[in-house]
Amino acid sequence: MAKILYGVHGSQHGHAIRATVVARHLPHHEFLFISSEEGAELLGREFRVERFENPGTRYRKYKVDTLATVALAARTLARRGRELDRLARIIDDFKPDAAISDYEYFVPIAAKRANIPCLSLDHQHVISCCAHDIPAALRLDYYGILASIRFLFSNCTDYLAISFYQPPVKPGLRARIAPPILRDSVFRFTPTDGDHILVYQSCSICDAFVPFLKTLDREFRVYGYDMDRTEGNLTFRGYSEEGLLADLSSCAYVMCGGGHNLMSEALSYGKPIMSFPVGGAVEQHLNAVYLEKLGYGRHLDMMRLSKNMVSDFEAALPSRRAAIRAANFRGNELVFDLVEGFVKTGRLALA
Repeated sequence: MAKILYGVHGSQHGHAIRATVVARHLPHHEFLFISSEEGAELLGREFRVERFENPGTRYRKYKVDTLATVALAARTLARRGRELDRLARIIDDFKPDAAISDYEYFVPIAAKRANIPCLSLDHQHVISCCAHDIPAALRLDYYGILASIRFLFSNCTDYLAISFYQPPVKPGLRARIAPPILRDSVFRFTPTDGDHILVYQSCSICDAFVPFLKTLDREFRVYGYDMDRTEGNLTFRGYSEEGLLADLSSCAYVMCGGGHNLMSEALSYGKPIMSFPVGGAVEQHLNAVYLEKLGYGRHLDMMRLSKNMVSDFEAALPSRRAAIRAANFRGNELVFDLVEGFVKTGRLALA
């Protein structure tokens, strides 16, 4: 048995869900989590968690709220010295054999100071560890997020990026790319092709989206609006993991933002995706760029909604489903083996 210090980015649920899956599949090890916000709440249901505020992205009106995001980062960095001292005391008490960071700020720095090997296990480092053909409209934002990742989140010894797309790793890096980690409950549902469309909004809501959906002669099951009611062709559902996965596995296709976790789960069920990334959210736009490049769906603009985008998308559903069927979106077993190897040796197996 090893003791593992595990830092998890706290905003949204995807990071904590991924970390929970990893910890559940390595029950012979002891975990101590460092997280904040929704991540700390979710992880705290099963594991010991110490709360440390982290830099995170804030959203408003379907765009990145730059001022709020910068303010959170500044507040976190102002506490850097005190928080690292506190984490050093926790490390002295817990005595971890290894550390893992899912896009968390403090754990890699503290692990480096304590000479503890630290594995980065997240999706975001596919941005910095790989070269990408970035559309001109995204380049300024791309270089901004690239600098942020390198400055705030790149103090690990090794990097394992999970992603539904796997571009080549830049030469000379101790890094590799693996298919997505899917939560266990995903495997309890067998995909079928129903008639409804699954709509999922997570980090931000566009006021024009629901009125647009009401103009379409389709059945929509809508998540993210925190309510349970039916309005014409729209059925709003409050969040339920079982309910969401049941509707996701049986839908015709998906409309969502650009979040990697939901997209990976949809693709694992063979579902084409209409992706509407949040403005300024480079990771989401990059996910959508690859989604379209690989033939799995479309990269669309929430500010330019039209009925034609739906009919054009539906006309290409057979080819999109065929492209999805040809790919592998389950990296669980590979990732678990790689993490276990890192814990034992302090090094990530690169081949």
